[in-house]
Amino acid sequence: MKVIEVSSDTNIGGAGKCLLTLLKEFDRKEFDISVILPKNSLLKPLVEELGVHVMEASSIADKSLDFSAIKELKRIFDREKPDVVHTHASMSARIAAKLSGCKVVYTRHSVFPPSPKISSGIGKLINGAVNNFFADRIIAVAEAAKDNLTQTGVSEKKIDVILNGVYPLVPIENKTEIYKRFGLEDGEKVVAIVARLEDIKGHDYFIEAADALLKKGVRAKFLIAGTGSYEEHLKAKVKRLGQEKNIIFTGFITDVDKLMNITYIQVNASFGTEATSLALLEGMSLGIPAVVSDFGGNPGVIKPGVNGFIVPKQNAEALAEKIGELLNDDDLYENLRRGSKKVFEKTFTAQAMTRNTENLYKKLFRE
Repeated sequence: MKVIEVSSDTNIGGAGKCLLTLLKEFDRKEFDISVILPKNSLLKPLVEELGVHVMEASSIADKSLDFSAIKELKRIFDREKPDVVHTHASMSARIAAKLSGCKVVYTRHSVFPPSPKISSGIGKLINGAVNNFFADRIIAVAEAAKDNLTQTGVSEKKIDVILNGVYPLVPIENKTEIYKRFGLEDGEKVVAIVARLEDIKGHDYFIEAADALLKKGVRAKFLIAGTGSYEEHLKAKVKRLGQEKNIIFTGFITDVDKLMNITYIQVNASFGTEATSLALLEGMSLGIPAVVSDFGGNPGVIKPGVNGFIVPKQNAEALAEKIGELLNDDDLYENLRRGSKKVFEKTFTAQAMTRNTENLYKKLFRE
């Protein structure tokens, strides 16, 4: 079966990482896979390293819809004659693939409150009609993503929920150098949040929770990994609280596995956009319990009392309570650590995500 994957990403985000995982795991005996990317996408060398053919399109960079891109993409599809075109958010590619007579799969990688313009009245009808027509199947990466789609008029019958999957991180035995790298004492308990430094990721509540726990005498270090437009605001807040030694900004980290290997508890405090967090999944593979907000795809990943806790979004007090509970109760922590590994191995592996995606392609092909 000939499949073309289409991504409009110029940088490497969560959707790009999922695409790379699929490309690594696809059964090449059953599937002839190629990829269309924008020119100069950072994904290109990584895709080519996997032995996958890359075609570049000039008008799709970081845009869902561009009418000049539709013509360019249609020419490619007419020439390549794929059985299935799988688009990662690109409406231009969906339209072009439909015009070329291909089966179209679209993955919704994000979760966010839908605009009233497309979730009610005539806007909902139009949005639903467009998305239903230009996709044969729609993949939602979380139940919350499915809810977003149906709220904006997309038919539930069109949607398949296929949860994200990742490769398990490799445990590191000697962690002394990693602790030194982040200015920590060997063996200190680390509470980490790994996310873009943006308002909607909830770092304010993480900092407030950390400050409350530290003032109660809790012994731990709180690490914030990532960069973003909210960085200066957050650093100023930590300085005002006088917690620079205990709430530490690591900056952007390319080898997140090193940080994960010294993380005791992982936190996700998002309240504006969150699908199935890849960082949470990677942490679970090492047996790291998590405390997360009740937003987006988080409740689909964390099961209270099994592999972590869920707290109300934008609630620093609740966040502090559950983090403190895990820091102070060794028996509870050990139970959730074991539960994290079990949940990961059962549901969130790279292989599970890929086999489910392949089965969807096969179903479309048979039809």
